[in-house]
Amino acid sequence: MDPLTLGGLVALLTILVLFSGISVAVGLMVVSAGFLVVFDGLRSLSLMPEIFFGKLDNFALLSIPMFIIMGSAIASTRAGADLYEALERWLTRVPGGLVVSNLGACALFAAMSGSSPATCAAIGKMGIPEMRKRGYPDGVAAGSIAAGGTLGILIPPSVTMIVYGIATETSIGRLFLAGVIPGLLLVGLFMAWSLYSTWRSGDARVLSAGSYSWRQRFEILPRVLPFIAIIVGVLYAMYGGVATPSETAAVGALLCMLIAIVIYRLWDPRALWVVLRDSTRESVMILFIIAAAGVFSYMLSSLFITQSIANWIGTLEVNRWVLMGAINVFLLIAGFFLPPVAVILMAAPILLPIITTAGFDPIWFAVVLTINMEIGLISPPVGLNLYVINGIAPDISLRTILVGSLPFVACMVIAIVLLCLFPGLATWLPDAVMGPAL
Repeated sequence: MDPLTLGGLVALLTILVLFSGISVAVGLMVVSAGFLVVFDGLRSLSLMPEIFFGKLDNFALLSIPMFIIMGSAIASTRAGADLYEALERWLTRVPGGLVVSNLGACALFAAMSGSSPATCAAIGKMGIPEMRKRGYPDGVAAGSIAAGGTLGILIPPSVTMIVYGIATETSIGRLFLAGVIPGLLLVGLFMAWSLYSTWRSGDARVLSAGSYSWRQRFEILPRVLPFIAIIVGVLYAMYGGVATPSETAAVGALLCMLIAIVIYRLWDPRALWVVLRDSTRESVMILFIIAAAGVFSYMLSSLFITQSIANWIGTLEVNRWVLMGAINVFLLIAGFFLPPVAVILMAAPILLPIITTAGFDPIWFAVVLTINMEIGLISPPVGLNLYVINGIAPDISLRTILVGSLPFVACMVIAIVLLCLFPGLATWLPDAVMGPAL
């Protein structure tokens, strides 16, 4: 069978298998084993365990459970509430300052946790009720938190960036730096829209500001500054040549656990057990998907599907930006149905040779891909963040949350367009800090 036709058949069956409700990792293993047996014989099954475990034999993978522990330790405390309260007190005089403070808290919490659902839950529990009490429309209150939560997979440290780096053998340090300016750009776009929508509403209750003394503003800072210090310390250790990303993640996880125990009194063994249990569960899930995706990539390469697709794309006489537009549409659709980690691991082996052949920077593409995945987090039918927000505020309908999120989706599309017009937004900082890529 022609490799391109075979590739179409693989794509169709993979979609059907994943839509059946089976877990992503198991689905990828089933599809890989089936095609290898049919087209390469039973002997190919003997290679699957070696490929599966070989994909996990990577020191960089240690950073994933460590960063997840960082996020879980923070999410199990009042850190999110303290961040929210601190920003609210400092931004209270800004019209629409409450929604701006929520978005700022989402950005900071995302930098500490690297998890979109955790960011939504931590900030939303405080922010949504307070915004509704102050007169903000339900859609704005819920939509801003749902969108702000997506920053967790872009602003470093980001688990999805680690996964992309491992899947494409790209520098994780460069990927982290590449997400900083686009992440701040998205925060700025979100805040700009929030301020505009607040000003347009003209509601006196929304525009009115609370009153906090300077003492009240400063008294909450000691509860927030240690976590910000950890972020700065982790980034300095990583880019100052002090430690590798995996070693830095381990130190960051230990410090977050110590702060959670010392500052937030999280010394109950049962509470600590929940943190470690949930972190282990999420880590195993991601590592299982990574290993299964390794087998899936081997199947695509063994049957010459990846090479044939790359060669076919290379022979097309189309503008490279038309090609990038088609890739973005594909990523958007994939992100509507699959979690970011699964999309990255499935698509990266196929897309990387295509984008490099077309002359695109793989570091820049990682940021574009991640923003596409952010859109998927607040888009049905999966839209994980929508369901997290609905769980926090069950009296707000999913439709209202979705409609409130749509302007922020437009902000993400604008960010992608700006990255296409100005690629240096993603590549300048990595080159400035670590030198030009070889």
